[in-house]
Amino acid sequence: MAGLKLKNIMGKIAGFFTAASRSGLLWPVIFFGLILLVNALINPGFFDIEIKDGRLSGSLIDIMNRSSYIILLAIGMTFVVATAGIDISVGAVVAISAAVSAYLIGGTLVVENGVQQYVSFMPMPVAIIAALLIATALGMWNGLLISRMGLQPIIATLILMVAGRGIAQLITSGQIITIYYKPFFFIGGGYLFGIPFSIYIVAAVLAVVMFLKKRTALGLFIQSVGINKTATRFAGINSSNIILWVYAFSGFCAGIVGLLVCSNNKSADGNNAGYNMELDAILAVVLGGTSLAGGKFYIMGSVIGGLIIQSLTTTIFSIKEIKPEANLVVKAVIVFVVCLIQSESFRKKVAGVIFLREKKSL
Repeated sequence: MAGLKLKNIMGKIAGFFTAASRSGLLWPVIFFGLILLVNALINPGFFDIEIKDGRLSGSLIDIMNRSSYIILLAIGMTFVVATAGIDISVGAVVAISAAVSAYLIGGTLVVENGVQQYVSFMPMPVAIIAALLIATALGMWNGLLISRMGLQPIIATLILMVAGRGIAQLITSGQIITIYYKPFFFIGGGYLFGIPFSIYIVAAVLAVVMFLKKRTALGLFIQSVGINKTATRFAGINSSNIILWVYAFSGFCAGIVGLLVCSNNKSADGNNAGYNMELDAILAVVLGGTSLAGGKFYIMGSVIGGLIIQSLTTTIFSIKEIKPEANLVVKAVIVFVVCLIQSESFRKKVAGVIFLREKKSL
């Protein structure tokens, strides 16, 4: 009887790994688990979650909260990469979104009936919608250059990457715009039912994306564009429109991140907001199992990839033996090794070398 139960358990475990392997989540989940294990060994209280002032507090909550920027950018980037494209302008779009929202909201001190309070320059919903619309329009601009003008994705997005940072600084006049309107702070720094509000935003975007991927043909269309644009066009699918809208969605995700950054920092810095975030987003997509060559993509893999990057950052800062100056180098080396191990062709080559050595020894 005990043997039968053990057999059933082992069968379920094997089934889980088989399903994970087919879904592209096996290796990301394994690496994420290993990083969490290392953190737990370094910090015995790593998995502890407490309630302080009605809020959940702990290392895992911090990782989920801080990884929200990368995850949102990675979700948008996943669709772009699936079409065999790339978007290196999302960091600049983050800066523009933050600058627009800060410029429109701002905040000025007024005294009413002897009570001091800050009032926004523009209604907060107007500022939020304006920032998101501008970010989406910038994404559409990238899509137009690529799908209609025929520019290479890296060139088209490089243009906005350079110009966008300048646009953000023009909006802020080269200064850091400080926001004094407290209701705006809830978006990036607030808590709902004890959980950071940014996590709810990520969950909402992820739910919509997964619904569209699972319940509509959108995912299939995007994959077909990444595999073969010509065959997709002959099949009656407008590949140009698909490319246009995936870049627009990438811009929209960057706009949300801009709002989170601006709200959390209570200010907008056109020069530093979103700096190098595009690199972390691309890494998260690659770590999640999506190939830069386009085609099949893994949204949940990109989410786990974002968690891996943030967990890795936490791990490196927890190891006192690693100097702060070497953090980026260590992080790059680890990511490089992870990408190699995750590569199927690399694993096949290693397995082939081991097989040849064993054959010669016989």
